[in-house]
Amino acid sequence: MNKRLNASRRALTGALIVALPVLANAQTAASSVPAASPATREVQALPSLAPLVESVKGAVVNVDVQAKASGGYGQGENPFFDRFFGGGEGRGQRREPIRQGSGSGFIVDGRGLVLTNNHVVEDAVSIRVRLDDGRSFDAEIVGRDPLTDVALIRLKGKVDNLPTVKLGDSDAVRVGDWVVAIGNPFGLASSVSSGILSARARDIHAGPYDDFLQTDAAINPGNSGGPLFNLKGEVVGINTAIVGGGTGIGFAVPSNLVKALMSQLEKDGSVTRAWLGIGIQDLTQDLAKAMQLPVNEGAIVSQVNDNSPAGKAGMRADDVIVAIDGQKVESGGQLTRRVALKKPGSTSTLDVFRDGKRQALKVQLGTRPDLEGRSVRQRRGDEETEQSSKARVGVSLSNVDPRIVERTGLRSSQGALVTDVLPGSPAEKAQLEAGMVVVEVDRKPVQNAEELAKIIRKAPAGSTLLLRVEVPGSGRYLRALHIP
Repeated sequence: MNKRLNASRRALTGALIVALPVLANAQTAASSVPAASPATREVQALPSLAPLVESVKGAVVNVDVQAKASGGYGQGENPFFDRFFGGGEGRGQRREPIRQGSGSGFIVDGRGLVLTNNHVVEDAVSIRVRLDDGRSFDAEIVGRDPLTDVALIRLKGKVDNLPTVKLGDSDAVRVGDWVVAIGNPFGLASSVSSGILSARARDIHAGPYDDFLQTDAAINPGNSGGPLFNLKGEVVGINTAIVGGGTGIGFAVPSNLVKALMSQLEKDGSVTRAWLGIGIQDLTQDLAKAMQLPVNEGAIVSQVNDNSPAGKAGMRADDVIVAIDGQKVESGGQLTRRVALKKPGSTSTLDVFRDGKRQALKVQLGTRPDLEGRSVRQRRGDEETEQSSKARVGVSLSNVDPRIVERTGLRSSQGALVTDVLPGSPAEKAQLEAGMVVVEVDRKPVQNAEELAKIIRKAPAGSTLLLRVEVPGSGRYLRALHIP
């Protein structure tokens, strides 16, 4: 027993003798490395988003809304709420005379202009905007665009020393770049989340112009209308939608699209888009091979509407559009968005492949009709188009729907459709009837209902407007409309 104990002691002593030089060498090596300086430790520290947040959060606002429920969407009707929010932001299961809602926004102009989502302020009867510094203002709608879910509102009263942020270049943001979202999720003001840009050009089937940025920065009900920042403190998107039940999947309207709409929203209160009047589908590799085309990307014309701008230019079904005004067209959606941003009445050059040969077509673009039935006809304190024309001459108007053109055989998809005439009114005395389309005023073409309503509104009392109307299935006739 003692022999085994002594042997163990000798082995332990030998191990210590071997280990001591190793420990000593390690201590010597450690002591030879200089200690990190304060500057080095600061560089090695994790970066903070605090300076960025402090510089921009003052311009991010809460938007509290009271809105008419009866005239707008209930749950299950608004594509932005039903598909993505599941009834969030104050919209409940039951219709109420007045609903309460809240969202976010951001100040882009020292005059008090605030960008937000259309679905945040749609049908609003009162809007209250609260700033991060404690101030609050009543606000009014300047302009709305339901098809991109963008709205511009203005603060009322005395506004001074307002913090602002600017719109950046959303095309410059790369997948993987860091982004920061600030907003009012679940009523929790000035909440900040961060993440990366997950994808670009997402089509979530919310509208005809879907081109969303996707991010994994946390976005929740109440974030709608709030800004998505790059690390320069520039707004690259308006947070708009989330996938119900999804985690880390949010969508924002690109800032470059918002820039393209801003001037129209401020000036006109709505957005007027150009239109070709065609049905399209994406060109795929298989279709390109079957059609013996030298390209794999583009938009196939599946249908050309009668009397449409494209039809008048000689476009045919199965033409493949590969460029517009020198810009490459990669898909049908891209063509739709590019045409929409052009000015109605302007002329564009379309490069098309027909029977395997490339050629150029010049098309005078028309005005896109209200295909979805969501036309915005109200601007600031002005009366709606229908009400203004109805109040003065007793006629209600709407834009011409291409489906009506196809069904009734109208010669033109442009003009103002008469939807109602008051008995005993100047419109009735002029023999205007529901179903007629006003195509000219004083021998000048009328593009849409808004244009005709503006002419009626500005016409001097006692004057007479010479109208050319089209009666479906009959022909065109002149009418004299006296302005009281």
